[in-house]
Amino acid sequence: MSGDPVDFYFDPVSPYSYLATTQIETLVTRHGRRVNWHPVLVGVTVIKVMGLKPVPLTPLKSDYSRLDLARQAEIFGVPLNRHGLKGVSSVAACRAFLWLNDRDAPMAKALITRLSARLWVEGVDPSAPETVVAEARALGADGDALWAALQDPGVKQRLDLAVDSAIARGVFGVPFFIVDGQPLWGCDRMWMLDYRLAHGHWPKPDTLPWNAPPDPA
Repeated sequence: MSGDPVDFYFDPVSPYSYLATTQIETLVTRHGRRVNWHPVLVGVTVIKVMGLKPVPLTPLKSDYSRLDLARQAEIFGVPLNRHGLKGVSSVAACRAFLWLNDRDAPMAKALITRLSARLWVEGVDPSAPETVVAEARALGADGDALWAALQDPGVKQRLDLAVDSAIARGVFGVPFFIVDGQPLWGCDRMWMLDYRLAHGHWPKPDTLPWNAPPDPA
């Protein structure tokens, strides 16, 4: 495949991240590129660094988000159900991804895709390391080795460093994409990612469908 890989930042606790996991590989590989997946914790970027409330706790915006999620899931043709769980953590999932990604990158991506769907379709909380290990084992991973890795201080530090690296690159939410050095945030910017990969530049105003002249009657 030609061209630099697209960097994709995810966090399974986000429904928008879940939606992106269902689309990103097909979108990018269609243009002959690869995708590098990177974990980030929105509890750090949104709450601690930006000082913002989570969207579900933000008046007005939370109501809009529920509608927006349903629309985007329908557009993408994937199921999505709001789970109502409290205190969901993706720390174990992200640590597992980093360890597994060194050994089998496709399996690591499949684990995050699976855990995201389990949360946002089936309402299964991925917080517990036991849950993460069980899902990884179902994909063919060495569950005992992964369990040991999740207790490893070095693996824990790697996630801290991954979050710091994401913040240094300007990542503040998920899904977040970096293509040819250009940052894009959100599922609603995936059309821009698609266009950039297809054309190598951003569209000019007169090429956008909403700026096209009306069809003659």
